Amino acid sequence: IREETENTGNPQVISVWVRDPRIQKNDFWHAYMDYEICLHTNSVFFTKKTSRVRRRFSEFVWLRQKLQENSLLLLQLPQLPPKNPFFSLNNAQQVADRMKGLQKFLEKILQSNLMLSDSCLHLFLQSQLSISKMEACVAGKTSFTVAQAVQSCGLRRFHSEEDLQRDLGVSCDSDSDSSESRDPRHKTKELTLNQSRSAATLDLRGTCPEEMLSCSNGSV
Repeated sequence: IREETENTGNPQVISVWVRDPRIQKNDFWHAYMDYEICLHTNSVFFTKKTSRVRRRFSEFVWLRQKLQENSLLLLQLPQLPPKNPFFSLNNAQQVADRMKGLQKFLEKILQSNLMLSDSCLHLFLQSQLSISKMEACVAGKTSFTVAQAVQSCGLRRFHSEEDLQRDLGVSCDSDSDSSESRDPRHKTKELTLNQSRSAATLDLRGTCPEEMLSCSNGSV
């Protein structure tokens, strides 16, 4: 996705890939598939220029609904791949077709400046917050902002507000009375260790197409 920026005339690039489908198990009987979303950009709409998160189909459905609501029906959003009652996690062709459809959906969404200004889209693409946490963050009901949630992504995956606060180094109430929990030096060491682990995890996940491109603006 390329367009000229108004001020500099330089090409604005937003590249997105949906890849690496993985089956995740809730328990013995229930499983779902999620996908890695890789983003690479020099767009002024993004403070974080490269990112990787994992999302499942139901979260894409949520995103489209929120974008449609927030645009006040001014835009006709692209469609998601249709729901298939016979969709099988083990059917490689069905998975590949759905993955291509999800990528096309994101590519079209990212062509709209109106959509690019939507906080739900940024949290979806560049945080690992759950749907309920994304909604709370956008509504201002969390102690962290949208920008903080985006910047924290990649330090380590978090599933609660307390996890995010630890990643940001923000003090929060805790039930733990250990001296390590109260020692700010321990928090610094923990944050550094989490960053190192995150970098190693990204290396092990394989090469993303954007890694073959050069971008002078920012890094994960």
